[in-house]
Amino acid sequence: MNVIAVEPGSGEPTVLEKPVPEPAPGEALVRTLRVGVDGTDREVIEGRHGDVPDGDDHLVLGHEAVGVVEDANGTDLEEGTVVVPTVRRPLDGPTEHFERGQPDMAPAGEYVERGIVGAHGFMAEYFTSPAEYLVSIPEELAPLGFLVEPISISEKAIEHAYATRSAFDWRPESALVLGNGSLGLLTLAMFEEVLEYDRTYCLGRRDRPDPTIDIIENLGATYVDSRETPVSQVADAYEGMDVVYEATGYAKHAFETIDALAPNGVGALLGVPEDWTFEVDGGRLHRELVLQNKALVGSVNSHRGHFESAIETLAALPTWFTDDLVTGVYGLEEFERAFSLAEESTFADDDTTIKTAVEFTSI
Repeated sequence: MNVIAVEPGSGEPTVLEKPVPEPAPGEALVRTLRVGVDGTDREVIEGRHGDVPDGDDHLVLGHEAVGVVEDANGTDLEEGTVVVPTVRRPLDGPTEHFERGQPDMAPAGEYVERGIVGAHGFMAEYFTSPAEYLVSIPEELAPLGFLVEPISISEKAIEHAYATRSAFDWRPESALVLGNGSLGLLTLAMFEEVLEYDRTYCLGRRDRPDPTIDIIENLGATYVDSRETPVSQVADAYEGMDVVYEATGYAKHAFETIDALAPNGVGALLGVPEDWTFEVDGGRLHRELVLQNKALVGSVNSHRGHFESAIETLAALPTWFTDDLVTGVYGLEEFERAFSLAEESTFADDDTTIKTAVEFTSI
């Protein structure tokens, strides 16, 4: 079978041939339909994140997958069921976090992540997985099933943000999303279409005309140009935000989020910045957190329950939104386009591209 992989130091993905995997007891064989491309894939390809499995000289890419059960192999799954795989797996046998069904809370050193760290991903014509890590989805959602994983990331972040406010009667009405990439736009749509917030905003650095700005405004949200209104000035320009969702990986945004929050507000941080030393007024920001009952929470990965919630969210999103968001699905013969044109790519050459995927089986 064909797989899309990266070799350390190569800086670009390539097609390799590998044998079709044999499912072990408790595993199912899945025929891959589509696999999404995102910023994490770019970081892995560029060598800024991730690692190959022990004993291998390459990593099969891909963590946003949807496929069809080809061989149930005695599991409770039925052949022909459309499934999406979760990403984390235990490194050396299940730990307490995996046993509790909360692998997303496991610390580094207890897990591998398929297509990212220490385990081959899903950009292959077939892959195997323990049945417990395969989540079934309605057949009609199969073409967009690769969006379930990124949505699940936001499901978790929002859940944890709400959990920090659970000690009192908190009724959020406003949200600011930092970053107008595909994850930011998906999250903005969640605030608008699912949570139905009264005021929503999305911050970016793009000039008009731009398709992401069109999506933001078609959702009924306000586009905030960070070159004109930085995060630290958002509260002055638009009032404070009950929720700030950070998806930029720009380190200063973590601290500027505190200023953007309304009293009792919470910021969810998802971006992973590189090392960067800069000055902040730590005393003032500390006072803001304490005296205004503000909170910051970090969030990464997601578990099965978040995937299940993400499926419901995906079904609730407007068709026009997903049509505009997914700007390219490419077959194996032109898979490079999915990577070089992906919005998150550092060398993107097409400003109309937002979210891409590689298709292994026609839908």
